[in-house]
Amino acid sequence: MKLRDFIFPEAFVPRLESVDKQGAIRELSQALIRAGKLPKARLSGVTKAVLERERLGSTGIGKGIGIPHAKHRCVKQVVGTVGVSVEGVEFAALDGEPVYVIVLLLSPPEKPEEHLAALELLSQTLRHETFCRFLRQARDESDLLELLEEADGGRYRP
Repeated sequence: MKLRDFIFPEAFVPRLESVDKQGAIRELSQALIRAGKLPKARLSGVTKAVLERERLGSTGIGKGIGIPHAKHRCVKQVVGTVGVSVEGVEFAALDGEPVYVIVLLLSPPEKPEEHLAALELLSQTLRHETFCRFLRQARDESDLLELLEEADGGRYRP
């Protein structure tokens, strides 16, 4: 599995406007809708599912990174996007700090292995400080695409 298999640069939000978790999740979900990766009618259901998952424990993993995720029937494959916040989003992160990079991940319920594989790949890649620094500097989908291709090529592996 590669990042390009499930992260869609056309849904990239280089400047998140939201300052709270719910708003950021909704904003990223809307970006997936605009990119044609999520049905518009499912916005509230997807947002609700991700927030319910967040109630089990924050996906703000620390060091300015959040990976909100959920399984939802409206997707047929793993889909995701990235948002960057200049101001930081209050995310109840494990380290208590704001989150600046948020990767929203949605998976079909019947494909738990793919969901876990995507989360593992994200976790490994987002541990790389240089990758995260470049991600925060990305201005548009072409910057994100280049960064994803570098990561998929092994540049940011531990």
